[in-house]
Amino acid sequence: MTRRVVITACSAITPIGYGKDAIVESLRRGKSGVKALRDDGLLTERIHSKVFGTVDYPIDFGFARKDTKTMGPVAYYACKVAGDVLAASGLDQEFIRSGRLGVSFSSTHGSPTVQRNIYKTFFSDDQSKFSSIGAVDYLKSMVHTTAVNITRMYGITGRVVASSTACTTSSQSIGFAYEMVKFGMQDAMIAGGADEYDTTTVAVFDNLLACSVDYNDTPECTPRPFDVNRDGLVVGEGGAAVLLEEYEHARARGALILGEVIGFACNNNGGDLILPNLGGITATLSLALEDAGRKPADIDFISAHATATKMGDVIESQAIAEVYGDKPWVAGLKSYMGHTMGTCGAIELILSLYMMEEGFLAPTLNLENVDPRCAMLRHLREVTETETRTAAIQNFAFGGVNTCLLVTDGRE
Repeated sequence: MTRRVVITACSAITPIGYGKDAIVESLRRGKSGVKALRDDGLLTERIHSKVFGTVDYPIDFGFARKDTKTMGPVAYYACKVAGDVLAASGLDQEFIRSGRLGVSFSSTHGSPTVQRNIYKTFFSDDQSKFSSIGAVDYLKSMVHTTAVNITRMYGITGRVVASSTACTTSSQSIGFAYEMVKFGMQDAMIAGGADEYDTTTVAVFDNLLACSVDYNDTPECTPRPFDVNRDGLVVGEGGAAVLLEEYEHARARGALILGEVIGFACNNNGGDLILPNLGGITATLSLALEDAGRKPADIDFISAHATATKMGDVIESQAIAEVYGDKPWVAGLKSYMGHTMGTCGAIELILSLYMMEEGFLAPTLNLENVDPRCAMLRHLREVTETETRTAAIQNFAFGGVNTCLLVTDGRE
């Protein structure tokens, strides 16, 4: 017997704001969070792309010093949104520490700013510096630093999942958490992802010629998902978390239900590790519908992965058209904040929940001239007041990993 899985709290730190009010305002106003790349004194001059989806506003983390000694910037984001979720959830300390609450959380590659300092020290000619690198540095930089710092700060003793699969990291985290609760292995899970600002991340994609370079002087004009003049992705940062909870448990304690995860699918293309694959993506979308017991016509809105790369947007458009036709509204939310890497699935899920609750859908920003190869979809071109009951959040990653989450507004 499977169990229903509802969302009872959420929080997101994004380039377009922290918290629901700021994010919704940015979506309604068409405000971009993409800014000029900050000079790091090392890589900036070598990188062609000069834009980044930046969290450039102050955040009062309020963490105790004893908790921060194992935290790099990525863990600060993770622990902040996880703490927000716990505070909003109304869960008591007995439950939080009971082992019935787990954590499914990760990042693309831990804390690159900490890693950079470690490697600079290791490759230094001054061997006396080697002893300055200790266990704490590893704890800050390891790929599961977000998950374990959350468990440490909040005393969580349940299962820990730290899936790190590039752009599908947080969507996998949420999907695996959904399955944990659905099949009775945990009663609740904190799930999401985080990634921090660092030019090494930009440099990797820049070197692959995948980053936007044509709008360096007008950062707010890029990325441009589905647009004929798109020229690549924009790297971004942020953190996002949701609390997934078994439906009867949530209802019994009178929790506010924000939405329900009704389906999840994840597969691999089984071939090329970089190029998107139509067959693999199409299969993922269909498998998610099968898991949810829904038909394509039941889906009202699709949050597309839509990174604004030349072929990625085209292949995704073909897959959406093959599975859904032109019925659901489609938007690329990365147009507002860039590609927040391992965080994108969680952020895009939360933005979708916000829009469902507020009764509107935000358009794809910078979509001025739709690429004819993507024109078969029902693109959102302006803020649209509409009731949305069911949404699909799609994400695809290097390595050929594809994910799709299906959520409802929780009113069923």
